[in-house]
Amino acid sequence: MKKLRDEVQSRRTFAIISHPDAGKTTLTEKLLLFGGAIRDAGTVKAKKTGKFATSDWMEIEKQRGISVTSSVMQFEYDGFKVNILDTPGHQDFSEDTYRTLTAVDSAVMIIDSAKGIEDQTLKLFKVCRMRGIPIFTFINKLDRQGKAPLELLAELEEVLGIESYPMNWPIGMGKEFLGIYDRFNKRIEQFRVDEDQRFIPLNEEGEIDGDHSMKESSLYDQTLEEIMLLDEAGNEFSKERIADGTLTPVFFGSALTTFGVQTFLDSYLQFAPEPQPRNSTAGEIDPQSEEFSGFIFKIQANMNPAHRDRIAFLRICSGKFERGMTVQLSRTGKAMKLAQSTQFMADDRSTVEEAVAGDIIGLYDPGTYQIGDTIVSGKEGFQYERLPQFTPELFVRVTAKNVMKQKHFHKGIQQLVQEGAIQLFKTLKTEEYLLGAVGQLQFEVFEARMRNEYNVEVLMERQGSKIARWIEGDDVNENLSSSRSLLVTDRYDKKVFLFENEFALRWFQDKNPEVKLYNPMDAS
Repeated sequence: MKKLRDEVQSRRTFAIISHPDAGKTTLTEKLLLFGGAIRDAGTVKAKKTGKFATSDWMEIEKQRGISVTSSVMQFEYDGFKVNILDTPGHQDFSEDTYRTLTAVDSAVMIIDSAKGIEDQTLKLFKVCRMRGIPIFTFINKLDRQGKAPLELLAELEEVLGIESYPMNWPIGMGKEFLGIYDRFNKRIEQFRVDEDQRFIPLNEEGEIDGDHSMKESSLYDQTLEEIMLLDEAGNEFSKERIADGTLTPVFFGSALTTFGVQTFLDSYLQFAPEPQPRNSTAGEIDPQSEEFSGFIFKIQANMNPAHRDRIAFLRICSGKFERGMTVQLSRTGKAMKLAQSTQFMADDRSTVEEAVAGDIIGLYDPGTYQIGDTIVSGKEGFQYERLPQFTPELFVRVTAKNVMKQKHFHKGIQQLVQEGAIQLFKTLKTEEYLLGAVGQLQFEVFEARMRNEYNVEVLMERQGSKIARWIEGDDVNENLSSSRSLLVTDRYDKKVFLFENEFALRWFQDKNPEVKLYNPMDAS
């Protein structure tokens, strides 16, 4: 038991959230570099060298320099085992990101110092707050000209409504960026100097002793004044408030130049929570209990294009996983053996023999799992809290360009739909396929993946935006279907109305009060 407890306590599992282009993938790369997981960090933009970011493995990600899938990476650093979930920054993939946030114990929020808080950051932040996830903030791109640090802090507190505590403070920025004043470690970390000159210790008064060229800069004096202001009028440091998500520690740095990243990582590991208890139908489950349990938060097809495989990502919530163990799938009550399991470094995998609460592992999925499934090793099955199911807003009608490729077309659709980024619907009598998604980019990715991974060209006919509402009980007169309120079935054969607009929805409800409609987002 002590060995299990120590193993669980050494885990730190977090997601990185940000707006596209804030530097999320670059920071992920640099963290992996410190963990010794990669030798050579390639930034997303490195198209000329042919060197792509480790966490961007899908073809469309390499072409566009964006992350559209959640990658999982594990590395060891300073006695900790760190699991990073690199989430899609693009807003069209918010659904995948929201689900990923259910599998972590803390989040790292990256903010571009020039742009401040952007829409997507705000959305993801709200999900973290809703779930009480501790948030650590990294303000990036200090080597470029940006907003004043005090302005950025004010924005954090006003826009996000969270109090902040700057762990360090920039000395200048852009071309005049000299380094950071490290409040927490009582030292100054210099920018672009030799390693032996990197740190300057501070005395009891928080100043540099003796002669130093840094003291000749007016930026040093300005920083001391700002630090005095933060000490007198700023928030107090509180480990408890960081843990309950009401105070965010703020770090300044530059991921591209690897400046401030190690300082951030060291502090993060010190204050980030170990795996926490989780709610289930059997009450709170202690991560250190001997019984193994976890839930599937993501399914990804074709991570290995040579084998047309599908991987279910499992967050281990309690106990210890051992390859070959027999478990129960709570949804069906069926027993099964977990023989094929992997751990990840983007698309590089290694077979994992054992893992503990806090770890993310991949299970080979022959079509058994659904997103949200709970797996337990004990005889008493229970279910972890439901994952949010999103209501699609945009719809397309989809067919195969070549009728001879129907078999590949159906297989591709079934596998990609199982990942949860797009939803599949069928019209009642004609059984035509409709796809629903939160954003347009999901359709583009679907089209590219059908072409690249299944060798099928598809035709997509836009149906515009619709309001999807599920029917309670499924007992409904099929004659109520019309062009303005189209009746379809989802992939679980549940009946769904697709309404043209809010007016059509209200009109239908007034005329047919006996039909009970619901939005799955309200139920989660």
